[in-house]
Amino acid sequence: DDLKMNDDAEELNVGKGDPTPLDYLKDPNYGSYDVNLTVSLQPSNTQKTTKVCQSNLKHMYWSSVQQLVHHSVTGCPMRAGDLLASGTISGKEQHNFGSMLELSWKGNREIILDG
Repeated sequence: DDLKMNDDAEELNVGKGDPTPLDYLKDPNYGSYDVNLTVSLQPSNTQKTTKVCQSNLKHMYWSSVQQLVHHSVTGCPMRAGDLLASGTISGKEQHNFGSMLELSWKGNREIILDG
């Protein structure tokens, strides 16, 4: 797959939802990378894998730039080798949910694995 920037604000989560970004985090040039993400699980007793979710980096609520700004605004320095974590990247549909808690709907839905 090709890596490309997604500048279509209508397709992105920017400025939608809660919380609304603080003024210093609002970015009129918001863009995110269009990277497909898939999570599969493989129980230890089988070679079979089960795809449990499929999402896209473009669904991130906070861009990497916003994360860096928010991290550093308190005076916390970034150094070579530091990592920023995205957290859960969930889309709008059930198969796009990005955490086991969301996928199981707080434990009310089974996640059936092949094997």
